[in-house]
Amino acid sequence: MALVKTPVIADPATYLAEFSRLARVDWPENRTLHVVCHGHSVPSGYFMTPEIRTMESYPHLLHVALARRFPHAVINVIVTAIGGETSVQGAGRFAADVLPHRPDVITIDYALNDRGDGLEAARRAWTVMIRQAKLARVPVLLLTPTPDQAASLSDPADSLVQHAAQVRALAAEHGVGLVDSFAVFRRRVEKGTKLATLMSSGNHPNLAGHKLVAAELMKWFR
Repeated sequence: MALVKTPVIADPATYLAEFSRLARVDWPENRTLHVVCHGHSVPSGYFMTPEIRTMESYPHLLHVALARRFPHAVINVIVTAIGGETSVQGAGRFAADVLPHRPDVITIDYALNDRGDGLEAARRAWTVMIRQAKLARVPVLLLTPTPDQAASLSDPADSLVQHAAQVRALAAEHGVGLVDSFAVFRRRVEKGTKLATLMSSGNHPNLAGHKLVAAELMKWFR
């Protein structure tokens, strides 16, 4: 009897190997690489709403870090995020707003806002986006939520903790990448960092918080 392989979270050492290979191809054989960041207000760059600080948000920080790591590559980091949106809305426009950019990598970050729609609706929406990306043969990095200062980061009954757990489970179920922003923030808090020093408002990270997310993203670009 053949063994059924249980899906696991993708391996950061190999999952984006093709991106890294292409990023090391020199002119004139190279081509532009596209990373699309899909999600809500955090990847959109909202700090203290309605103020937006694009250059201090993790998509821009990721762009800068990728340019340094791959200095011969032409890389676009494209933000398709919309402030206030949930994954249900994001899934509804995924085919029209994300895939036409012909992405080489897609990041998805909706769990912070998904608490309003609930776990089951969010699970269905994330699954739609993951399946569409896989059908297009685009690797995906799922992000657990950045914090909300009103949430209890260590309480299993807290909805933000539950949505973070669901994102981890989805990454394992579909064999895609996981960027565990929530765990990084929680570890900092457990070590004595005041959460407020990483936040610009109740539920938006500041530059220091966005740097944490960008650093976790860069672990996938070897």
